[in-house]
Amino acid sequence: MPQINQLSAIFFSQLFWLLVVFGIIYFVIGRGMVPKIRSTVETREKRIADDLAHAQAARVAADETEAAWRERMDAARAEAAKLSNEAKQASAKDTETKVHAAADKLNAKLEQAEAKIRVALDAARSEIETVAADATKEIVSRLTGKRVDQKQAVDAVKAEMNV
Repeated sequence: MPQINQLSAIFFSQLFWLLVVFGIIYFVIGRGMVPKIRSTVETREKRIADDLAHAQAARVAADETEAAWRERMDAARAEAAKLSNEAKQASAKDTETKVHAAADKLNAKLEQAEAKIRVALDAARSEIETVAADATKEIVSRLTGKRVDQKQAVDAVKAEMNV
């Protein structure tokens, strides 16, 4: 094989050109492209770090806003509860006043009704006494044949009714 025989003659020249090509590649990539890639990566990392810092600041601001909102809501709830309690108390007082007024009216009507009942009861008693006295007088005269005057009959009926 003739190529193997020529290997010693061309080996050093190929090695030289190999080193020249690798040197060019090293300088083009290593010195030209790598710094640009590093600066891009550093810029990207810096942007990510800044974005994270802004996100953290926004999160803190959101937490503060939420805390302030919760405080306002708690204050509003407390105020609403206070107003509700005041309204309930005012309503209870108003209702109590109306109930007392209605009770007073009912008590007045009850007293009037009781007075009418007493008058009717007294009238009924006197009428019953009169009728009972008349009946007693009639019964005594039929059974015994004696005459009893009205006063004695009324006294006897009163004595029996009050026992």
